[in-house]
Amino acid sequence: MTIAIERAAPKDAYDIDDILTACFPRPAEARLVKQLAIDGDLVLALIARDEDTQAATGMVALSKMHVAIGGDPAPAVALAPLAVLPDYRRTGVAEALVTAAIDEMRQAGALLMFVLGEPGFYTRFGFTPESAEGFDSPYAGPYFMALELQGGLPCGPRGLADHAPAFAALSEDA
Repeated sequence: MTIAIERAAPKDAYDIDDILTACFPRPAEARLVKQLAIDGDLVLALIARDEDTQAATGMVALSKMHVAIGGDPAPAVALAPLAVLPDYRRTGVAEALVTAAIDEMRQAGALLMFVLGEPGFYTRFGFTPESAEGFDSPYAGPYFMALELQGGLPCGPRGLADHAPAFAALSEDA
């Protein structure tokens, strides 16, 4: 099986919804992606397809964050959600999606990418809890990690690391 990663287009909305609905026990993540798009906070959505069948196998979303370093805004994104259909897990789809997301955001000039996830998975891409330390976030803790995308950060105290408003609904649905 060969996987192709492409930027999601409006025609992919049903596939993305199907993936998120199949991968999460509640509809909150599917609603999150829709709300991020409606609010204009969705920076990028990538979709993975099986090149042989053209079936959608996974997706990842990147959204705007409000981040400050030394009192100045720093371009940053949140990677969430990442979802791969059960039949395609452990086949490299998730890794391909995360790698493509990192490449896209590096090229776009983002300084930081944040994720709330399993360190055993995300540290292989360079995400660390240490890179997220000092940022003021309700998600702060060992599962809140960041990746420095441009090889370093500006000097100054770390401040706010606010996710897009749509993320607040996730904690309300929990």
